[in-house]
Parts: sequence; structure tokens; C-alpha cells
Amino acid sequence: MHATSAAVAGAVTFLWLGMVLAISFLEAPLKFRAPGVTIPLGLGIGRLVFRALNLAETVLAVVLIAVVATGGPSTAVVVLTAVAAAVLAVQLTAVRPRLNRRSDAVLAGEDPALRRSRAHLHYVALEIVKVLALIALGCTVLAR
Repeated sequence: MHATSAAVAGAVTFLWLGMVLAISFLEAPLKFRAPGVTIPLGLGIGRLVFRALNLAETVLAVVLIAVVATGGPSTAVVVLTAVAAAVLAVQLTAVRPRLNRRSDAVLAGEDPALRRSRAHLHYVALEIVKVLALIALGCTVLAR
């Protein structure tokens, strides 16, 4: 990969990775432990934060794809970029709508214990795959 493209791809990749780690694995679980944060309040905050995160992720994915496409990438870089982007696409199109319906029901007064949902577990599993792909991608583009 060209030196400039590799540097930009590395920066974008690690920025994306840092955002996902900070929000998904730090902020999201901790907000429910804060004093006075109820489940509806936490869900409302979470929806706003994840909407912003997913928008930022989408922008970073588009930039990353453009940089990789024009930078003379290796097969590994192309595959890892595709994996990260595909996982994000699945999260946004398949899992987030289910999470939104669930949080809508809770915000409308439904007891969250009445109907359990596995959508959150699917989202977390996809986050783990995305994090691993981003770590591998960042290391690969910088190792060129």
C-alpha cells in the first residue's frame, strides 16, 4: 500500500476502533451503574449516543474504503476492510432496528423483564468481530 494511503488508513482505522471501544465497551455498560440513571433514561441516552456513533462509523467506513480502494492495498487489507464495513452494515440494517423496537417498547412503559431480546447479544458479538477486524486492519496497513 502507498505510504500516504497506509498512514491515512491506519489513522482512520484506529480512530474508528477507539470510538467503538470507548462507547460500546466503556460508556454503554457504565451508564446504567451511575446513580439515578433509570433503564428508560439510560436507553434514551444510549439511543442518542449510538445514533451518533453509527453515523461517525459510517463516515469513517466510507473514508477508509475510499483510501483503501485508491492506495494499492494488499488482499489482506481489502478483506479486513470489507469485514469491518460488512459488520457495520449488518449492525445498522439488521440489529439496530430490532434494538430500536425493543427500546421503544420499554420507553412506552413495557417491563423489560417481560420479553427478553437477544438482539443486544447479537450487537455485542458483531462489535467484537468488528473490533478484531479493525485491530488486524490497523496493524496490517501500518506493517506494510
